[in-house]
Amino acid sequence: MNNTTTLEAFKNYPLDVELKGRNYRVRQMQTTDGESIMQFAKSLPPHDLMYMRRDISREAGVNRWLAGIGEGRIHSVIAENVNGDMVGYSTIHQDDLEWTQHVADLRVAISTTERGSGLGRLLIREAFNVALSLSVLRVTAHMTTDQVASRNLFQELGFQNEALLKDHVRDRENKSHDLLIMACNVETFLATRQAFGVGG
Repeated sequence: MNNTTTLEAFKNYPLDVELKGRNYRVRQMQTTDGESIMQFAKSLPPHDLMYMRRDISREAGVNRWLAGIGEGRIHSVIAENVNGDMVGYSTIHQDDLEWTQHVADLRVAISTTERGSGLGRLLIREAFNVALSLSVLRVTAHMTTDQVASRNLFQELGFQNEALLKDHVRDRENKSHDLLIMACNVETFLATRQAFGVGG
């Protein structure tokens, strides 16, 4: 990913928003945000960390994430509250395989204190805006089957179930969980842009 494309993807940040009386600043994640990421991760329920690509409550996991940002494979935005604390993020992850450059993986996480505010929907919207700038055609999302609120939100935004992987992830108590993979074509999401503010 060249610097010009990356700059285009993040040209509208920082973004100040108010959702249900709460004020947030959404900005591009920087390679200097490591400590904020770990503090945010430690505030999440353990179940929320289970489907992530890496353990972001540990320095090694955060460093791998930040390295991906530096290499241009991962593109993340974070939301901060009025105190400057990180309270959510969304990220678009592209691998380096030429035949899947049109596909990206979307991950989103929100602090328990901010749920119900619409911040999750906003961060998914922002992730799609970034994906559009990166010429991504298809976006996937991963979650465990018991994350009902997340599943409902992604379905509302046009995602459909693509695969169910039995006993694919294990939590810190060594209990197995099924992993659901959902996907959405960017064209489908664009059809709802008037409702969700995506695109021009």
